[in-house]
Amino acid sequence: MGGASAEREVSLVTGRECVNALREAGYEVVALDAGRDLAVRLAEIRPDVCFNALHGRWGEDGCVQGMLEWLGLAYTHSGVLSSALAMDKSRAKDIFRAAGLRVVESLLAPKAEVMARHVMAPPYVVKPNAEGSSVGVYIVAKDANSPPHLGPEMPEVAMVEQYVPGRELTCSVLGDRATCVTEIVTAGWYDYHAKYAPGGSSHVCPADLPAEIAEAVRDHALRAHRALGCRGLSRSDFRWDDARGLAGLFILETNTQPGMTPTSLSPEQAAVEGMSFADLCAWIVEDASCNR
Repeated sequence: MGGASAEREVSLVTGRECVNALREAGYEVVALDAGRDLAVRLAEIRPDVCFNALHGRWGEDGCVQGMLEWLGLAYTHSGVLSSALAMDKSRAKDIFRAAGLRVVESLLAPKAEVMARHVMAPPYVVKPNAEGSSVGVYIVAKDANSPPHLGPEMPEVAMVEQYVPGRELTCSVLGDRATCVTEIVTAGWYDYHAKYAPGGSSHVCPADLPAEIAEAVRDHALRAHRALGCRGLSRSDFRWDDARGLAGLFILETNTQPGMTPTSLSPEQAAVEGMSFADLCAWIVEDASCNR
């Protein structure tokens, strides 16, 4: 847990929650804040399983997964290739398209160019191509007179994505089974604060949706999980423009390391389906393997 990414603090919370749950489930747990000596520490500990509670760069982009494969250690969540693909939003979209899933139109552009002019007709969204937790997301309104001023968290190449109005939906996949669908309700954008601050958003779980849309979200989440080659737990996020019916459903991205904090979505969905947090963590551990 922890690590050095922009999502370090969220990862520490995820890690602490999972440590407590796994101990409750009867496992012997060593909590390890991932530093530059991670490989050495793991070689000393020689765990039966590494529960990967890292978020963001290095922890969910295939890097730590490759190290764990090299060390021959069983680990949780997705493997090297699927983690790298899912973390790269542009490449993930290519895979979603090939799988017949509807995606939002987007392009990659240099940060300087995005700040100099509208590289896409507003409204649009600007975000890093390879970060999670809504880190560094900017919304450019339809009537915006000027392009956004991007902060230091934005890399030199940014993703610019057409803004899709509508409702925020999400669905997890456990192995080969999609969970119920959650609708996320916020006063504004579902940003970092809305995701992790108490009261930052409310979740309707299961979402109040037409049966056709709920089934389509579950189907698309499972197809995305399989197309990327994910393992264990994943969660896919969607926008649904209800004025357009099924044609208004778009997959945004798939998260191979969903948060496990007190406000996180995947544990909540599992709980609605009768799986406690301790049971969910135990399921993830028992699913672990090397060569993922």
